[in-house]
Amino acid sequence: MATNRTFTMIKPDAVQNGHIGNILAMITNGGFKIVSLKLTQLTVADAQAFYAVHAERPFYGELVEFMSRGPIVAAILEKDNAVEDFRTLIGATNPAEAAEGTIRKAYATSIGENAVHGSDSDENAAIEGAFHFAGREQF
Repeated sequence: MATNRTFTMIKPDAVQNGHIGNILAMITNGGFKIVSLKLTQLTVADAQAFYAVHAERPFYGELVEFMSRGPIVAAILEKDNAVEDFRTLIGATNPAEAAEGTIRKAYATSIGENAVHGSDSDENAAIEGAFHFAGREQF
């Protein structure tokens, strides 16, 4: 059964390029309620832990370096069918393949610097949300 929460991060590229407000507007205009939100920065160890599932992949080192290079915005979002609907809103990982009207089509610059992260399952949404937010920070 699908849950009604998902997790997202506005990645360092989009934060650096000044897109926080526009991305949050797209999220709320997409019907999502923001139930947790913070500006933070991942340490290298944080990024390694968060992306441990990709540790054996060739892009892991670059991913860790990228995600720890500057601030991110972490958020837990709420909406019916949250994970699937948010994956639709963010668009394909490759912005050249992302649909018009998606966050990545509007703000991603490459496959590697693709503006936002979105959980890929209900289970991962819960794990990722708990990684970034204590229980008292989730509303």
